[in-house]
Amino acid sequence: MAVRPTRVRRLRIHRTIQATAFAVTLTFVGGALLLASRTNVVLIVGHHARSISTNSANVGDLLEGEGIDLSSGTRVAPPLATILADGMTVVVSPRARVPVGSSTGSVAFDTMSSVVNPALTGVGVWVVEGASSGPAARIAAELAEASASVDSAGTSPAVSVRAVVAGKVYDVISNARTAGELLSAMGITPGVDDRVQPPPSTPLHAGSLVVYDRVQVLTRTAIRPIPFATRTTWTAQLPPGQARVVSPGRPGLSNVTERVVVMNGNVESRAVLSRNVIRRPATEVRVSGPESPNLPIGSSGEAEGKATWYDPPWSGLTAASPWIPFGTRVTVTDLASGRTVIVVIDDRGPFGPGRIIDLSPEAFSVLAPLGRGVLDVSVDW
Repeated sequence: MAVRPTRVRRLRIHRTIQATAFAVTLTFVGGALLLASRTNVVLIVGHHARSISTNSANVGDLLEGEGIDLSSGTRVAPPLATILADGMTVVVSPRARVPVGSSTGSVAFDTMSSVVNPALTGVGVWVVEGASSGPAARIAAELAEASASVDSAGTSPAVSVRAVVAGKVYDVISNARTAGELLSAMGITPGVDDRVQPPPSTPLHAGSLVVYDRVQVLTRTAIRPIPFATRTTWTAQLPPGQARVVSPGRPGLSNVTERVVVMNGNVESRAVLSRNVIRRPATEVRVSGPESPNLPIGSSGEAEGKATWYDPPWSGLTAASPWIPFGTRVTVTDLASGRTVIVVIDDRGPFGPGRIIDLSPEAFSVLAPLGRGVLDVSVDW
C-alpha cells in the first residue's frame, strides 16, 4: 500500500524538529558546563587590580591568555604552575630595586610591589604603603587570603607585619615564617655588625615588628689639637678681674686613632684606640689682678655662658673662674644634657669673650667627652 505524500512530509518535519531540539539542548548543556568550569580570580599587574573570570587551569595559562609578557625582570606570585581557585589573587610585578654598591641592600619598593626570593621556594613579600584603610587594605587582605591558598612547598599563610629597614618603614604582607626569611625575601643579607630585632629565627605573626639597622664599624685616624694649659700669677698693679698675657699659649697636636660606629649612615659612637703626641702644647702665662673684694666667700649667684677645660698641675674636681672667690663650691650644669658636677674654685680664668669657667679635665669629663671642647653651661654658687 503506498504512503501518501502528506504523511511523508509530516515525518520529515517531525525528525527535523527532534534534531534541532537535540542540538539546542547539547549547546545549552555545553555552555552550562563551560560556565561552571570558569574560575574567578583577582589579577594585579603593577599597581592595577581587576577581577577576571577564566577557564585557565593554572597561573601560567591565565597570564598567557591575558597576553602578559613574563620577562626576566618580572615576578609572579603564586608560582606559574599553581592551580587556579576561586578567590585567588595573582600578582605580577617587577623585581625590587637594590641600590648599586649596597652590600646588604637597602631595598627601594614601589607603592605596591612583590618580591620573591628564588633561594626561598614560594616565600614572598608584598609591600603595600598605607595598607591600613581604603583599596590598599582590600588588596592586602586578598593577598593574604591568596597566599594562604597556595599549596606549593615552602609556603605558609601570609600575615601583615611592619618592617623598618635602615630607618625606612614598610607595611608588608608576607608568607615568610621568620624574621630572617622576611629580610631575605626583601633582598637583605645582614652583615656581621648589622642589627636585627627580633633575632632572625623569631617566628612572624600578625602585627610583628622587624627592625634592621645597617651598622659599620670603622677605624679612623686624624690629627687633633691638644689644648694648652694656663698659669696665672697675681699682682695688685691690675684691677680685679683683669689679666695680661705674658707668654701666649700654643695648642699641641696628636695623632688619634678612633673606633667609629656608624648606624644607617649616622655616627652612633666614637672610642679612642690610641693617641700619639706629635707636638706638645705650650703653657700660657698670665698676670691677673686680685679677686674682687665685693664677692666674699659664702656669697651666692648664678650665671650662664661657655665652659672650657684646661690642664692644671693638680688633679681633682676643680675649676678656674675670673671672679668667683677661691674655695667656693660651684655647681656647673650642661644645658644640653642636664648633667651636673660640683667643683671648687682654685684658679683664675678663662678670660675669653663669653667664657665664664675653666674646668679641670676630671670635672669636664663628668659633663661631656673632652673632645667637645666647649659647653653651654649654667653656674650656681
